[in-house]
Amino acid sequence: MGFVRTAFVGLGLAFLLNQLASRFYTVLPSPIGGHVDKQFELVEAAFRKNFHDGWERDGASFVVYHKGKKVVDLWGGYADTASLRKWKEDTISVVFSSTKAVAALCVALLVDRGQLKYDDLVTKHWPEFGKHGKENVTVQWVMSHMAGLAYVDEAISEEDALDHKRLARIFEEQKPNWPPGTATGYHAFTYGWLVDQLIRRVDPQKRGIGQFFREDIAQPNNIDFHIGLPKEEQYRVARTTIPSITDSISEMMSDYRVFMLLVSVTKVLMLSDSPMSRIMKNPNWLQTFGVNTYNNPDHHRMEQGANLGIGNARSLAQTFQLVLDGKIIKKETLLQFSKPFINEIDLVMGLTMAKGQGLVFEPLGRKHAEKTDYFCGHPGYGGQNVNFDLKNNLVLAYVNNGLKTGMGGLVRTYIRLRDAVYDVIEQDSYNTN
Repeated sequence: MGFVRTAFVGLGLAFLLNQLASRFYTVLPSPIGGHVDKQFELVEAAFRKNFHDGWERDGASFVVYHKGKKVVDLWGGYADTASLRKWKEDTISVVFSSTKAVAALCVALLVDRGQLKYDDLVTKHWPEFGKHGKENVTVQWVMSHMAGLAYVDEAISEEDALDHKRLARIFEEQKPNWPPGTATGYHAFTYGWLVDQLIRRVDPQKRGIGQFFREDIAQPNNIDFHIGLPKEEQYRVARTTIPSITDSISEMMSDYRVFMLLVSVTKVLMLSDSPMSRIMKNPNWLQTFGVNTYNNPDHHRMEQGANLGIGNARSLAQTFQLVLDGKIIKKETLLQFSKPFINEIDLVMGLTMAKGQGLVFEPLGRKHAEKTDYFCGHPGYGGQNVNFDLKNNLVLAYVNNGLKTGMGGLVRTYIRLRDAVYDVIEQDSYNTN
């Protein structure tokens, strides 16, 4: 506790110095666009406050569907603060690991069509995969990060990432990081490549994940989300920025759990042979430490279903509202899709995480919520979030390009917005009753 107390004192002093220093800089105006239904004006106020308080240093979008209706559609700030390029209605951005929710939906669609089952052995569709003790790996284990393939030993180059046959051989020859099925550990990058390999083998047309999503989900429903961005759409992409030390300090001062998370992750990364450190080293060309290679347009062309999806809050929310409406997968598939498969400590993250079918599940944590009530979806690095709540018939999505230190339920900008939404619908429910 002495270490934590001393650290907080140091953080407090640094935060005060940061606040003093900020007075010497011009504060840019924060243009806000969009609309909200009248009863959700509290949410717009929260969105504006994020900018007013300096919590959104660049740009963001936030969209809410409630009971099948879009009630919030907001965007604001800058797609590129350095050039004063404003975040517009059609601005899109890298959503990092929130891409995994979209990839999970592609697999769910194959399940819905009867072409795949979650309890299928991977070798049923990909026989060569079963080498080196991987013969018992199921599709569900891949989707729940239990395949023991959180990292691979062979370096994956940018050229490899563009060659699905080469990637297949790398995963076929890889020995599991731990006995498959015995534990869960976040497959930060490998999830995307493994899901792509499954889709290529199960889909009758043998399409990759980007083409499959585009042709079977995005285009039929006019969804502006991309796994493999067309070159002609590059001009709309926001430039992401890494949080500075002072940005991180500000977040930690707002919520001590961000500090504890950062300490925990730092400890894991300092262990040279830890799964986390191995993951961050390969591929070495996808980085947000020191440099930010996620702004490289060449990477935006890749069909990487783990962390290179590009869209905005509108496209993510629209996608999962269509799921709730039964327009992409059937209701019975949705019930299977929206239940955790495993809930235990993640070997990579060092945190207890509920997972299943490619989604992450977070307890609602509201006053009237039950233990079995979850936010279903997936967080992404820097604060991205897409969640749906079956109990309240609700979909929320948040995308920002001024990346945050916290993640998931520890992103203060998103939590302020999410709390505002629930304050509205819970009050509305109380008044209705």
